[in-house]
Amino acid sequence: MIHKIHRRITTVISEYIVFWLHLIGLFPSHTVRRFFYRLAGITIGSGSTIHMGARFYQPANIAIGKDTIIGEGVVLDGRANLIIGDHVAMATEVMIYNAEHDIHSQSFGALSGDVRIEDYVFIGPRAIILPGVTLKKGAVVAAGAVVTKDVEDYTIVGGIPAIKIGERKERDFSYKLGRSAWFR
Repeated sequence: MIHKIHRRITTVISEYIVFWLHLIGLFPSHTVRRFFYRLAGITIGSGSTIHMGARFYQPANIAIGKDTIIGEGVVLDGRANLIIGDHVAMATEVMIYNAEHDIHSQSFGALSGDVRIEDYVFIGPRAIILPGVTLKKGAVVAAGAVVTKDVEDYTIVGGIPAIKIGERKERDFSYKLGRSAWFR
């Protein structure tokens, strides 16, 4: 009984934090948002920007590298580890999940797997990354793709489920993503 009460209190506190982070995500100041995101446990590298409207689940398991841009309305799931590298460009409304239901289980239990996004990856608008996936260095995910498996270095994927549609020609990246607009 005590375990059940403790679990319920922990869940309520966690949901309260997620609610406040959602509200903070609507505040039009990168500095203020970044301060509260870090306070909630998200690791954010120097020069990285998280645009307005981002949603987080269990933020303490989320780490974002340096010079990375997270677009508007992105969902970042920290129910397992979510590691985002340096110089990653993530477009609007990308969803990254690292937990899902086991549809083959009688109890419909949870399955989870760490998601890792390496350096210089680009993820297009409204792409979905599912649990256990690694996007390796320089990978590109096309808009609207659903990534269910690892993506190799410099590989371009698209579709549902995502499949290889090409490769990046450049492999010696040195770009910086620049700074964000004030009210994004």
